[in-house]
Formats: sequence, C-alpha cells, structure tokens
Amino acid sequence: MSHDLPPAAEARMAEIRRSGTWGSALTSDEFAAIRSVGFGAVGQVLGAAVYNVGYTGGYGCPGAWGSYGYGNSWGPPARTQVSSRGGYGSFGPLVQTMYQARRTAINRMVEECAELGGHGVVGVRLSIGQFPTGGLEFKAIGTAVRAPGAPSLKRPFTSDLSGQDFAKLVMKGWMPAGLVLGISIAARHDDWMTRGQTTWGAGNAEVAGWTELVNDARHDARTQLTADVKRLGAEGVVVADMEFHVRERECPAREGSRDHIVEAVNIGTAIVRFAAHTERSGAPPLAIMSLDPQRRQAARVNIGANRR
Repeated sequence: MSHDLPPAAEARMAEIRRSGTWGSALTSDEFAAIRSVGFGAVGQVLGAAVYNVGYTGGYGCPGAWGSYGYGNSWGPPARTQVSSRGGYGSFGPLVQTMYQARRTAINRMVEECAELGGHGVVGVRLSIGQFPTGGLEFKAIGTAVRAPGAPSLKRPFTSDLSGQDFAKLVMKGWMPAGLVLGISIAARHDDWMTRGQTTWGAGNAEVAGWTELVNDARHDARTQLTADVKRLGAEGVVVADMEFHVRERECPAREGSRDHIVEAVNIGTAIVRFAAHTERSGAPPLAIMSLDPQRRQAARVNIGANRR
C-alpha cells in the first residue's frame, strides 16, 4: 500500500483493479492516437490537496528601500521585487506554497498511476479553486496509460499534452519526462516616474516601470521553468500553458499610492529523446483529382495528346 495516497484514493484504486475496467478523460480521437503508438489507457487518475494560504509575504511596499523610505515622491525610481530573489516586499513564501501544493497534487496523481501499473499520465490538467470553507484546492487529473510488455518505470511520467500531441511526440522519437513549472510573482511601487508616464499629458509613451515589471516576472518564470527541466534531467520542454495576471493594490506604506503585482505561471512537459528519428525519403507522390469539371476535361485532352 502506498503511504502517499489518502485512504479514499487507495480504495478507489483497489476497486478499479477488481473491476477489470478502466475509465479515462480522453476523447475518442485521443484514445485512438495513443493506441496508434502502442499505449493503452488503464484508468483516470487524480491528485488533490487543499492548502490554507497564511503568510504570503509581500506585505511591505516593494519600493520602500528604493524611494527614500516608503515611496518618497521625488526619490530615486522604485525597483521591481521578484519572488525568487526575495527582498523586502517579495512574495517568495506564496510562490513556494504554490510550488509545494501543485507538486503534492501531481505526486498523488502519479502514485495512483503506479498503483494501476501505468507507465505515465497524459492529458494532465492542473487547476486551482477556492475551497468553500477557506483555503485553495489544487487538483491534477489525467489518464494513466501503459505500453503492454514494456518494463515498469521507477517513476511514471506526466504530461499535459493531448493524446494526439503525445502520439506525435512518440512518433518523432521523444518521450515526456514530467510536468515542469515556472512560477514568479513580481511587485513594483508606482513611483513618481511611473505616475508621470501614465498621466493624460504624457501622450503615447512607454511606461518604463511597468515594462520592467512585466519583463522581470516573465524572465523569472522562464528561469524557474528551465531549472525544473534540469531537475528532471530532460533535454527540453514543450510549453502548453502560460498564464499572466496583473493586479493593483493600495500601497501598504504610503497612503494614496499604488503598487502593481504581476503573477506569471508557465506549465509545460519536459521531454527526452529515446530514439533517432529519420524522415521518410522517396515517398510516392499523391494523386489529386480536381473537382473542377473544366480542369478534368483539360487533363483528359492532355493525356490523349500525349498518347499519340
């Protein structure tokens, strides 16, 4: 018995094994696609975790130490605070919780896959929802698949690719290594320069502070994603989902001022090569018949002329 699965999940896995049947979250096209590359579905698998998000960080002003104390109107420009770098006003604790909660859900889904004898999970969907009594529910759901006759894996793979995309990957000589995440939250105080660039009289001009905020958040999320790929020992990543959210709040340190906060989340499938792929050469040309009757008549005339 696995020590990582809740008792309800253990009971559900046992029932699936006894019944001799399987369920899936695949469409008929996805099912046909994975069958075409030698895999079959063994059951729908789920991982869930409910987290109470307490201390998130980010309670201070992100520009407090760059603007002569809590956003002085004419001080030096504020600096963007990024979660991975820490610092005053950083949301590092919240990001660490988001990583931990998602990975807990993914690990429980993988445990269910292993309990069913699967080699991996395809079509994984990660979601976050409000729990009715407080907290957040992190959920991972997908379809466990198996290649009959293949040896068991030390850890089943996970992938958010559709069944069709998974089949294309396998046919090209690649396999999923696992889901990878890149999460970043960046915050910036709206300093005197930002406020000046967003007034009506500024005209059509770049808001340098907001550009820096967006670029820093996106860059940090991609850096974290790359680190996750290396952690799995994979060669690359296929990114299927890139979320980006912007919100503003009243500055907690200076009345009448605003802060902007950006959350960037990249989710993808890390991949590794298992076979060299060679393109077919010398493939026969396709015969195409036109639906235009005049063109068909012209073709018949040309064929008759060539026979003389």
